[in-house]
Amino acid sequence: MSDDSASGSNAFEGVESGPLPSDAAPAARAGGAGSEAHPSIPALIERFGDAVLHHEVTAGDQVSVIVDAGRVREILEWLKTHADQHYEFLSDLTAVDFGGGRPLQVVYQLWSLAHRRNLRVKAELPLSGLQIDSVEPLWKTADWLEREVYDLFGIEFVGHPDLRRILMPENYAEGHPLRKDFPLRGRFSRAEQTRRALSPNVEDFYTPLEMELGREPQTIELPTRGAGAATPAED
Repeated sequence: MSDDSASGSNAFEGVESGPLPSDAAPAARAGGAGSEAHPSIPALIERFGDAVLHHEVTAGDQVSVIVDAGRVREILEWLKTHADQHYEFLSDLTAVDFGGGRPLQVVYQLWSLAHRRNLRVKAELPLSGLQIDSVEPLWKTADWLEREVYDLFGIEFVGHPDLRRILMPENYAEGHPLRKDFPLRGRFSRAEQTRRALSPNVEDFYTPLEMELGREPQTIELPTRGAGAATPAED
C-alpha cells in the first residue's frame, strides 16, 4: 500500500476537482524553506532592500523574486556581474497576463553557469504603464525576446535598439494576441480578416526602415490568360 493510501490522501484529488480559476489558485509559499536556502535571496535583500518586494517558491524548488520594475535593470546587472551571483545566461524572457485588470508580469529566467543554479526574477507593470527598461545591453539574447513580448503583450522596452514586431506584421492592427482581453477570434470580423489576407500590402513584408531606404519592393504580377494565350502542354 502506498504512503498516500495509508494516510488517506488521494494523489488525484486535483484532477477530480478540475482546475481552479486563476484568481482562486492557492498562493505560492512566500519566503519558504527553498527561498531561504537560495543564496541570492538574502543577498538581494541586503543589497537592494525595499526594491525586493516579494519572494516565493513554486513547483517545489523554483525560486522567484519580485522586484521593483523601476530598478529591474540595476538589479539584473548586479545579478549578472557580481562574483557571488554571476547569472551570465538569460535563458528566457517572457510575460504573463493574469487578466481581470491585474498587472502584467515581465519574467526573466536566469542561470548561473559558475554556481550551477537558476533564479526567476519578475517585475509587475500596471496596465496604465506597460514600460520597462530593456536588458538587451546586458544580454544580447534579450533582443528578439523583448521584441516578442512587445509584439504579443504590448510591453515597451525602453532603450531597446530595434523595438518592432517580430511575429505579427508591422502594420498588424488587431492589438496584442497574448493579452487576456484579446478576443479568441481576433478583433476583426471573419470577413475583414479574409479580405486582409487576400489583399496583402507591401508593408506586410518589408520593415519601415527598408521602405525608408527606398528599396524597390519585389512584387510579382501574375499574367492573365487571354483568349489567345498558350496553355501548358499536356503530358
